[in-house]
Amino acid sequence: MSSIPSHGRRRGLRRPLAATATAAALGLGAGLAVLSGAAIAGYNIWTGEYTFTKQELQRAVEGRFPATLRYAQVLDVRLTRPRLTLDAAGNRITTQVDAQLTNSLLPAPPINGTLALNSGLRYDPVKRAVLLDNPTVEQVQVDGVPDQYSAQLNAVGNLVAQELLKDYPLHTFKPEELQVNGKQVEPGAITVTEDGIAVKIDTK
Repeated sequence: MSSIPSHGRRRGLRRPLAATATAAALGLGAGLAVLSGAAIAGYNIWTGEYTFTKQELQRAVEGRFPATLRYAQVLDVRLTRPRLTLDAAGNRITTQVDAQLTNSLLPAPPINGTLALNSGLRYDPVKRAVLLDNPTVEQVQVDGVPDQYSAQLNAVGNLVAQELLKDYPLHTFKPEELQVNGKQVEPGAITVTEDGIAVKIDTK
């Protein structure tokens, strides 16, 4: 009965060991995949938060523009190019937009300027959405308009804030996004950071 050379036996043992190590590594990777998320995109299992980047928020707000509003039945206000600024210290978001004002009764050229609108954030459980809350006028700049018209310009800004941004949804949660590890969860505190927002998730 012939014997298997010792170097052959070593090679034969090395193959199942290598296969076992590979299988273990794949198993670990699969386990981490399940752990990290039965991972829903944007959910951080370590902090219990949904996070949304500034770019995602920017895209959400862009869906509201361009828009045209009418003020006092004579002034058409066209709004374009929204730009977001995140105020982590104040826990608020500023939306700056370009504004073009046209008097429909006068054959004058349009007047151009910018509006900056400041908003808080809140979660609406009925809509399952993170909304812009209580937007207010932060700044109005319009080229070639005397200071005595600042009250009217602020009124235009307030119209824009209420008509376009009040309760505007930045993100609407899908039902599956409100279930983590088989448990029903509810969005809670919303924190504005330098890079986006974080929405704390609480177990019901």
